[in-house]
Amino acid sequence: MGRLSRRAFAVAAVATLCGSATAGDAAALPGSVSRGRAGTRAASELRGMWLAAVSNRDWPSSPGLTAGRQRAELLDHLDTAVRLRLNTVIFQVRPTADALWPSPYEPWSQYLTGVQGEDPGWDPLGTAVAEAHARGLELHAWFNPYRIANHTDPAKLVASHPAREHPDWVVPYGGKLYYDPGLPQVRAFVQDAMLDAVRKYEIDAVHWDDYFYPYPVAGQVFDDDATYAAHGAGFPDRAAWRRHNIDCLVRETAARIREVRPAARFGISPFGVWRNATTDGLGSPTRAGVQTYDDLHADTRKWVRERWIDYICPQLYWNIGLAAADYAKLLPWWSTVVEGTGVQLYVGEALYKAGDPAQPAAWQDPAELSRHLTLARDYPQVRGHAFFSAREVGADRIGAMARVVADHYQRPARTPR
Repeated sequence: MGRLSRRAFAVAAVATLCGSATAGDAAALPGSVSRGRAGTRAASELRGMWLAAVSNRDWPSSPGLTAGRQRAELLDHLDTAVRLRLNTVIFQVRPTADALWPSPYEPWSQYLTGVQGEDPGWDPLGTAVAEAHARGLELHAWFNPYRIANHTDPAKLVASHPAREHPDWVVPYGGKLYYDPGLPQVRAFVQDAMLDAVRKYEIDAVHWDDYFYPYPVAGQVFDDDATYAAHGAGFPDRAAWRRHNIDCLVRETAARIREVRPAARFGISPFGVWRNATTDGLGSPTRAGVQTYDDLHADTRKWVRERWIDYICPQLYWNIGLAAADYAKLLPWWSTVVEGTGVQLYVGEALYKAGDPAQPAAWQDPAELSRHLTLARDYPQVRGHAFFSAREVGADRIGAMARVVADHYQRPARTPR
């Protein structure tokens, strides 16, 4: 038998893990399939903003705008990023099992024209990549793997939608439709759909947010009984099996990105609490009501320690001093998690809370976010920050973003590599 290349070996290892492997096999797997990137802090840091398309949150401002108007709004967001000396835009291109590019797998997004499946007459992702690069910005393509729709009526989906062609893939939960992460055919399909964009465009990174298994909804059950009965043998309980399913998605995707576009990085932006220390001694000194390991079945700490991803951008959307989840305590915890792994740590920042009267008093102070970045200077593992989201970056309700720029972004910076 000929020698396998390192890359081929990584793909083979993933197949062993996520094909016929049992839960016991997972502990014995070989190391990383992703590229850890070590390095010291220098004149480089990620300065990013999320640009959300779901429900027309940031862009387009409303569905049904002309192609010219949509393009103009997109370029305006990119120009705002340049003006504020940001260097990365995290652009949501698959918000709800749909596409902001001409995809052979999924329909055009309804957030463009107002009608799912209707061609908008241009290529938003292709334009975003070209125009971001022309401005010296990185473009991270942001995908949501499993969310299908923000409603529970499959009949509202375009007739050709894969969820209608494969109703057995779909689970209604909490007023939304999701693909069932426990089905191997679903896992293969969502990877194929996302990797189509990676193959076609010179994106700088694949980016996922915090949605894996859905956030818990009181009084409701995510009904994957049949899937668990078919595929859950060998696991101690359903939670372990669900975590295995998400582990497989992460590791398989990492390996396939390497095959398709080796220069592209793979990053994930999870909810900011892996586990509370009261639940697990390895957890953070928090009292959060949601823990990704237990509630979303996303072992975010493991993905870093196993070096399956290139960067992690936990959403530390809390103020300094908040009792249940103190930014000043979570920052060192995540710094310790990434230390020695080569996985880069960026911090997700809740710009959307600044000036919101419904938020605590700390968020009425324009200097709160700037203090976050000042605190992060004490942790060399932190390689940058990303701000949620573009609408607030542009509007800057109380000047919190302007304060960040004045205090921390007086000169341009390269993105870390």
